[in-house]
Amino acid sequence: MIGPWCFIDHFGPSEQTEGMQVAAHPHIGLQTVTWLFAGEIEHRDSVGTVQTIRPGQLNLMNAGNGISHSEKSEANGQPLHFMQLWLALPEGSRNTLGDFEHVAALPRRDLGAATLTILAGNLLGSHAPTTIYSPLAAAELQFSYEGQVSFVVNPAFEHGVVLAQGVARINGVGLSPGDLFYFPTDSAEITIDASADAILLVIGGEPFAEKIVMWWNFIARTHDEIQDARASWNARTERFGYFEDNLGPWIPAPNMPNVILQPR
Repeated sequence: MIGPWCFIDHFGPSEQTEGMQVAAHPHIGLQTVTWLFAGEIEHRDSVGTVQTIRPGQLNLMNAGNGISHSEKSEANGQPLHFMQLWLALPEGSRNTLGDFEHVAALPRRDLGAATLTILAGNLLGSHAPTTIYSPLAAAELQFSYEGQVSFVVNPAFEHGVVLAQGVARINGVGLSPGDLFYFPTDSAEITIDASADAILLVIGGEPFAEKIVMWWNFIARTHDEIQDARASWNARTERFGYFEDNLGPWIPAPNMPNVILQPR
């Protein structure tokens, strides 16, 4: 984990000859943060949301005690490229009702060779309107020409920088797309050298004080909580709600492993 950030899914870039289709599935105990670099995705969920996201916009879904959603892109041959990240909810917020927000206006800072778009939290004196439950920050760094940028970060946070596209180098280490460079607490500045087409995601947060159990689409604190959520979803109880889409059957939860899941 980097602060409360516990999962990153980097998708693409991909030519969408068939489209992306992820049928209804559940979550508990987390927020999903979806950020597009290219293409568009339609999101539907059990709190009544139908929202298409495009580059420069942020989708934030709060699972709370239970939510379900689906995602799809059209088979239009256009590139699809995005990251979806998960934030573990702290104890005081993880059993709330699920909700969703779409943020289309985010603060941006010109750093010369790159533009910094602040997705969540505070960075360089600018605050994103995104709803968060832990001390954290997130930003996209998009280079318009080859060069170097430096920016100050909160030394109480640990940070990670993920390369989504292009070529980059941090502290003498070369990054390929999908690589993550880690900064421990007490790091006060991040300096990045990158190519003209480089796109990076910067995430950070105060070290998460709680141990978690993460299995499939669920984040909890005990094995029994995971087991209960799995049973509720497969029984299609009211906990995860219902919604309509045209993606076909919902995705059942897989079998539990033959071990007791331990917090870590």
